[in-house]
Amino acid sequence: MIFSFNGQMYFIIIIVLLNLWNCLADAATLDKPNIILIYTDDQGYGDVSCLNPDARFQTPNMDRLANEGLTFTNAHCSDTVCTPSRYGLLTGRYCWRTSLKTGVLGAEHPCLIEDNRITLASLLRDQGYETAMVGKWHLGMDFPGTPQNRDWTQPVQDMPLDKGFNYFYGIPASLNYGILAWFEGRFAKVPPTQFTRKKPNDLAISDYRIQPPYQNELSRGLFEIAPDFIDSECLTRFTEKSIEYIEHHTKSPSPQKPFFLYLPYTSPHKPVIPLPEFRGQGAAGAYGEFLIETDYHIGQILECLEEHKLAENTLIILTSDNGPENTYAKRYELYGHKSAGPYRGGKRDAYEGGHRVPFLIRWPNRIEAGRVWDGAVCQTDLLATFAQLLDIALPANAGEDSFSFLDVIEGKSNVKPRPAMIHHEMQGRFAIRDTIEGVEWKLILPQGKQDRELFNLTEDASETENVLGDHPEIAETLEAQLTSFITQGRTTPGPAVKNDTGWWSDLNWIEQSSF
Repeated sequence: MIFSFNGQMYFIIIIVLLNLWNCLADAATLDKPNIILIYTDDQGYGDVSCLNPDARFQTPNMDRLANEGLTFTNAHCSDTVCTPSRYGLLTGRYCWRTSLKTGVLGAEHPCLIEDNRITLASLLRDQGYETAMVGKWHLGMDFPGTPQNRDWTQPVQDMPLDKGFNYFYGIPASLNYGILAWFEGRFAKVPPTQFTRKKPNDLAISDYRIQPPYQNELSRGLFEIAPDFIDSECLTRFTEKSIEYIEHHTKSPSPQKPFFLYLPYTSPHKPVIPLPEFRGQGAAGAYGEFLIETDYHIGQILECLEEHKLAENTLIILTSDNGPENTYAKRYELYGHKSAGPYRGGKRDAYEGGHRVPFLIRWPNRIEAGRVWDGAVCQTDLLATFAQLLDIALPANAGEDSFSFLDVIEGKSNVKPRPAMIHHEMQGRFAIRDTIEGVEWKLILPQGKQDRELFNLTEDASETENVLGDHPEIAETLEAQLTSFITQGRTTPGPAVKNDTGWWSDLNWIEQSSF
C-alpha cells in the first residue's frame, strides 16, 4: 500500500508539473503576435491618403492602420523593382549581393533565395508559427518540363513551400510574365495549358489586360495561362484565400498557435483593372479606383481579425515593393495626383520616389495609436526586428543588411538612428544615405552619363539641388562607407561574408582588386 500511495503521489506530481509546463508554453505562445505582412505592388508614398494631403482619392483602411498604429515617414524598399525588393524583404539582405544585378526575374527561373538562407517565413516557422503566403511571388520557380512539353501532374519545385512557408496560394510573378494560373501548394487545379499575350487596356494610362480569349497553340511572344485565369480576379481571390486561411487557423486543433501571413497583392501594378463596383470613385481615374479597391480588400482583412477577436495581438505591416510606375507623371498632369507625394522620381529610380514607400504598422497590444517615426528604416530590417522580438540571435550569414527597429515599435526613448542604408535602381546605379552630424545626406554614384549627385535630405527631401560641389568631404565619406559595405558583404556588424559574385561593372568606382 505504501508503494501504491507513493506511486500515486508521484503520478499526481507529474500531472501537476505537466499542466504547469503546458500553461507556461501556452503563455509563451500567446505572447507571440500573429503577423500579417501586406505588400502592395508599385504603390507610391503619396498613394495613401493620410500621407498625402492632396491625394485625389481616399484610402480609409490604410489610414486606419496609421491612426491606430505607427507611421514611418522615412521607410524604404531595398530596391526599386519587384524581384530584388521581395528578396530583400524576405531575407534581410540586399539583392544586388546575389547574381541578379539589374532588372527582375521572369516567372520561370531558379529561385533567387537559396535553400539554406533564413527568411522571415523560416525564422517564424522555426519558432512555432504557422506560415502562409497568398499572392504574387516573383522570386523564381521550377516548373515541370518546358513550354512545349509540360507535365502539370508533377509538382512545382524551388518555390515558397521550399523557403519557409507551410502554405501557398498565388501566382508565380507579375501578370505580364506568365506562367499564369491559380496555384495552391505545388499544383494548379486548372493548369496553364493555353497561351496568350498582353492586350490593350482602355481603362488606364499606357496599360494592358490579361483576359480571354486564349489560344490553344504556342507561338512566338505568347505565355502560358490557365483557361480560368482572369487578371481582375487577383485581389478578390487573394483576399478570400487569406480570410479562409485565418478562419481555418481559428478552427484548427491549435488555434493559440501564432500565424504569419505574407500577402503580396498585385495592385496597383499594371494592369490597372478596378472591378466595376469601384469605377467612378475618387478623382484620379482608374489608378485611383484600383487603389480604392485595394484599400477595400485590406478592410476585409481587418474585419476578419475583429470578427475572430484576433486584432489586438496581430501585428499588421503594410508597405510597397517600390515607388509608382512611370505613368505617375501623366497622372499628375491629368488629375493632379502625386503618387510619389513630394518626392522625386518613381519606380526604377535611385531618387526618393523610387524607394521611399508607405510603411504602416498596427499592433494594439504593444503600439500606442497614432505614433509617427521620422527616422530611416528599410524593409530588410524586418528580419532582425522579428528575431529580436522572439529573442533569437541571427547567425552571421543571415540578415546581413538587417537592423532591428523593435525599440521604435515599443516606443522606447533615445532610439539610435539606423546606420547607413544603400539604395539600388533597376539599371544597377547605387546610392547611400546616412546621417552625419545631424544632417541626413544621400550620395548617388555615377553610372554611364550620370554623374555623382549629393543631396541634403534634411533641407531638400525632394532632391532639387545637387550640393556635391559644396560638400566634397561628405561625398568622400559616404563613398568610402558604400565601398566597405559592398566589399565586406554586409552592412551589419559581424565578420565579412562573401557576396554571391565577384566585382561587376556597376561598381565603377571600386577597384576589382578589392574583391
